[in-house]
Amino acid sequence: MDTSLIARLAEQLAAGQISLDHFLHELARPKTADLGDVQLDLDRSRRCGFPEVVFGQGKSVETIERVFGRLLADGFGALATRIGVEQASQLSDRFPTAHYNAVAGTFAVAATKKNPAEENNCGRVVVITAGTTDLAVAEEAAETARWMGAAVQVIVDVGVAGPHRLLAHLDEIQQADAAVVVAGMEGALPSMVGGYVACPVIAVPTSVGYGASLGGFAALLGMLNSCAANVAVVNIDAGFKGGYLAAMIAKRVSSCRTKPI
Repeated sequence: MDTSLIARLAEQLAAGQISLDHFLHELARPKTADLGDVQLDLDRSRRCGFPEVVFGQGKSVETIERVFGRLLADGFGALATRIGVEQASQLSDRFPTAHYNAVAGTFAVAATKKNPAEENNCGRVVVITAGTTDLAVAEEAAETARWMGAAVQVIVDVGVAGPHRLLAHLDEIQQADAAVVVAGMEGALPSMVGGYVACPVIAVPTSVGYGASLGGFAALLGMLNSCAANVAVVNIDAGFKGGYLAAMIAKRVSSCRTKPI
């Protein structure tokens, strides 16, 4: 356990905010759970702000059940990505309060313990798609950001072939603390969005397009070469990563907005 956490616990104990039993329990609590085929990081929420997320593709339902069960037992929320319908059906029997988004392939359970200081303080994220075919990746981003507590709006099918469609949503987009822009083909939409907003734009290239799009590489390279200074890029079809980064940014921005400098 790092010294800063020990110091914080000691301060809370001295102030009467926690009991001696709680103090000793926290000092003795293991930071990794051996679940057989998974070594679950129980300390990630303290270090990084959110608990470990499960990449569900290729994992058995039993493995995901063990991970979710342990996270929820410790009061954390649980999120799995790339979950198929059959996996979700079986998991829903074990976790009836979970939310499954079949388009996104996400399976999420809210935390059993809430931090009152973070209520209504996780910022605003807008997720924008160039086309309807990009929706699965966009929904993965949106569900990830929602699970992290952000208020999320999804705007669909406003690609550069009809730029007036984006302009019709500018008032909503400009209210966001962070934007996720999901596009395939030539990947031009993030640059266009970046020229209109004063927030970070997380560009997510998708594998949507004809042969020369090269499975998303054309969009990836176009986004990496964006002239818009506020555009950063994640991997092809990485909706989870785009949503995660946007939610972290939005949370920090929202925190600054509500605290006096």
